[in-house]
Amino acid sequence: MVFGTLERDVLPEKIVARILSMIKDKQLGPGDKLPPERELAAMMRVSRPSLRTALRALALMKIVEIRQGDGTYVTSLDTRSLIEPLEFVFSLDDSTFLELFEARKILEVGIAELAARQITDEEIADLEACLVRSAEVVEDPEAFLQVDLELHAKITEACRNPILARFMQSISQLGLASRRRTGYLPGVTVQSLEDHRAIVTALKARNPEAARQAMLQHLRNVEQRLKQVILSEDLTPPQEPGANEPRSSS
Repeated sequence: MVFGTLERDVLPEKIVARILSMIKDKQLGPGDKLPPERELAAMMRVSRPSLRTALRALALMKIVEIRQGDGTYVTSLDTRSLIEPLEFVFSLDDSTFLELFEARKILEVGIAELAARQITDEEIADLEACLVRSAEVVEDPEAFLQVDLELHAKITEACRNPILARFMQSISQLGLASRRRTGYLPGVTVQSLEDHRAIVTALKARNPEAARQAMLQHLRNVEQRLKQVILSEDLTPPQEPGANEPRSSS
């Protein structure tokens, strides 16, 4: 295994890029152990402090796992773990949620259309069971979220496309912060339940166009509520320091 040499004053980012490139090129795979720190630094001709910084960055990205007293290993590279840092980024800026909805409107609408062509009676029954459970927890946003994720996952399974399923898995994980952001807004879970019923009805009828439109409308409904929240927050004037403090009597 050849890690290659880098200049001694290399930035840790370049070390990260080199290791990521090796993983991409299949020179390193899930579970592989990296050489000991001293050896790896010598192989790459970099300082050990730079290497440590790079490995810590990779650990934060869930690319490697640093095991004290044992060494550094490439993780399982599981999609859910890899995108956890991105979920934090999404939680910082509502505008990124709107970009996520654009992606969902492209992906999930097509998935619903494909699912309508291939879904089985057993899968329809599972979706209807999800609707029943959703109705039972419609006043509990967190519980509703779990059933929501399950319902969308089952629709994805029904489209019989592993590649779309992987894309959807990533988007679903990224969308957790978004779903939690909108799930607590008044009326959102009730509207989503009605939207889900329309989607399942279209799927049960094996009507691809109806399924497509029902999914699109569902995503538009939630997106619109999020836009309203963002707009209202943008229009709220910043509060001056001490504005709520009681005034002293003169």
